[in-house]
Amino acid sequence: MLPHPGRAAVGVLCILVSATCYGAMPIFAEFAYRHGADVRAVLLIRFAVAGIVLAILMRATSAAWPRGRDLRLLIVMGAVGYVGQSFTYFSALTLIPAGLASVLYYTYPALVAICAAAAARRLPSGVTALSIGIATVGVALVTGPQPASDAGGIALALADAVIYTGCIMVGSRVLSSTSPLATTTVVCLGAAVVYGAAALADPPSLPADAIGWLAALATALISTVVAITAFFAGLRILGPAPSAGLSTVEPVITVLLALAVLGERFTWVQAAGIGLICVSVTAIAVTGGRRAAPAARAATEPPSRQVHSSEETKEDARDRA
Repeated sequence: MLPHPGRAAVGVLCILVSATCYGAMPIFAEFAYRHGADVRAVLLIRFAVAGIVLAILMRATSAAWPRGRDLRLLIVMGAVGYVGQSFTYFSALTLIPAGLASVLYYTYPALVAICAAAAARRLPSGVTALSIGIATVGVALVTGPQPASDAGGIALALADAVIYTGCIMVGSRVLSSTSPLATTTVVCLGAAVVYGAAALADPPSLPADAIGWLAALATALISTVVAITAFFAGLRILGPAPSAGLSTVEPVITVLLALAVLGERFTWVQAAGIGLICVSVTAIAVTGGRRAAPAARAATEPPSRQVHSSEETKEDARDRA
């Protein structure tokens, strides 16, 4: 059953707000760096503040905390997977333009599609295979030729996509019984503990002024808490396929914000590559979400109002840093 047009419009707005919040995260990070913060400081602030706020939200909504094996796995995912993923991405932002880092990171849907096909011991569908090819061409256009000084940042951004793919594959297989909110909360807190311990051993460079602190806090409150809340709200109205498709505007938003706010510039060849990657991601998201849509939509309708595994794959691991 399709949502009422007015309700559907609200769902679309929620997903676009979520994508905008996520897309703005590299911009916030850049401002924090410019005002004295280093990578570890921004990530400590982001995960600690987001983890605490999400824990409060869990308590307010009486959400159940994961237990046993799921809890242990989530802690490991946060302390290892998301620390590695977030550190590579935010380090890439110090070396290459935010728009370029975001687009390279967003090759992960193609990597997930390849891994999912390999795990199932089957060839990807025609649409998926074509999308993977398009994404590959897009990456080639975006990344080359680049100055030698950009090679490290490009490698970090692509490593981020690879690590994130691993987190998604692990999470989608073993965490289907855990709610996305609980998953995100535990992962954030696990990562915060690691960055906190690192800060005690070697204090990071904290923001030097109010602008730096506001930018760092924005990565937690706007690009994590608001982004997640808005995505879940839109997901419950629209279902996974439209939500996943709409969310692919995120790298476009990052590129546009980088152009407008940071003054970044791209060649026409890079712009063509960005467009190809966005087309690839949209195709994979929509076709993959459509296969899961019937069961997931039933799970999101009243009275249960629960979000199950087909939707978790999109958001659980998507709390990127």
